[in-house]
Amino acid sequence: MRDRQVARDARRAREFEAFVAGAAGRLLHAAVLLTAEAPDASPRARRLLTLALAHTYARWDRLRGEDPYDCARQYLATRFARTTWHRYGVLGRARPDPRSPLAALTPRERLVLVLRLYEGVAEEQTAALLGLPAERVHALCDRATASVLHPDRPAAPRTANTEVAPS
Repeated sequence: MRDRQVARDARRAREFEAFVAGAAGRLLHAAVLLTAEAPDASPRARRLLTLALAHTYARWDRLRGEDPYDCARQYLATRFARTTWHRYGVLGRARPDPRSPLAALTPRERLVLVLRLYEGVAEEQTAALLGLPAERVHALCDRATASVLHPDRPAAPRTANTEVAPS
């Protein structure tokens, strides 16, 4: 019985190491984009990646047919959202590196942009993951894309009522 447990743990460790070898680079790049840190100095992104990989390892035996990359990406996104949007922890208090191309975006815009364009997650899946309507995800992605592509243009005012009253 003990031999089976040791063999199962060794197989689990090998499988997870292979997963990390293949996915850690892409997940780290996504984390760097989310935190808007410089790629050469990214302690918040590395911490975010470590937490996502630890969460995935803890769930490894229960994944059964699920994609471990999706699990890690989902945890990465939700952890970033939770710590940033609610201003908990180190991730929420830090300012983005001004050299980052995504530094001008809000954390929510960065998250939507990274999920939609870098990771290729469908709009509906992104909306479900973030608990937002699909229309809001679409608007955030459009605004973030316009801000990144045309940084010199002033942003459109974000007001609730855009109608002009008749004179």
